[in-house]
Amino acid sequence: MKIIDNLKDGYEILKENNISTYKIDCEILMSKTLNMSREEILLNLEKKIKEEEKKKYFILINRRKKNEPIAYITNNKDFWRGSFITNKNVLIPRPDSEHLVEQTLKLIQKNQAKRILDIGVGSGCLSISILKERPYCKCDAIDACKNALKLAKINANLHQLIDRIKFFKRDVDNFCNDKYDLIISNPPYIKKHKIKYLGTINYEPKIALDGGLDGLEVIKKVISKSKYLLKFNGKLILEIGYDQKYKVVNFLKERNFFINKIIKDYGNNSRCIVSTKIN
Repeated sequence: MKIIDNLKDGYEILKENNISTYKIDCEILMSKTLNMSREEILLNLEKKIKEEEKKKYFILINRRKKNEPIAYITNNKDFWRGSFITNKNVLIPRPDSEHLVEQTLKLIQKNQAKRILDIGVGSGCLSISILKERPYCKCDAIDACKNALKLAKINANLHQLIDRIKFFKRDVDNFCNDKYDLIISNPPYIKKHKIKYLGTINYEPKIALDGGLDGLEVIKKVISKSKYLLKFNGKLILEIGYDQKYKVVNFLKERNFFINKIIKDYGNNSRCIVSTKIN
């Protein structure tokens, strides 16, 4: 059978299972199967594929029809200006989190040497994206999950940054290493009782989503600890849930942080807060 015929069969299977991105997903999975770029797939639709390649393709299709995220099936996700290895030990990098990278880069000039702390490093996509564009900066990265740190190290190696990032297996409560110019964090902020309604709950790590009963448990820990880990006038760049702006702003002010700006995501929800430690 030709590539085009297998793609069409895949379209039908995913469409029947209510996968809205069925077309692009099939093309990505065919790309992985044949080890070709998606562009090459679309330029070679009449090419015949082998029986074993067809079987491999439909194994991937069957995983996707059960709503397994495409990034876990391909073990890859593009983020900012790079590509990152992903697996079920870390949250899949989201486009909305790119706002943290963008805002951090605005705060650091290209020739500056800043100390950065990444709280809850996950795949490493935030700190790696920042360090690639700010060659004189260094980063410490912490995560409570051993397997997440393992993956972050792999990505740091992949992007040739392993000598500029130090990794620590720590909860934010138990970290007291240094004073930093900037702290970045995308902490868990989903309310515990809402996690079961997320489409990816059977695949993404619960620890990376669970923000406690009010969704603010970890965010408050990050803010409280950042007060001691930041230098005077140091910046905290924090991702928050769409409905948490007012509570987080009030908590920041109570801890003597000045609110510099609040950034909206691509869905027009408040998603990123930039603040300064002033006391």
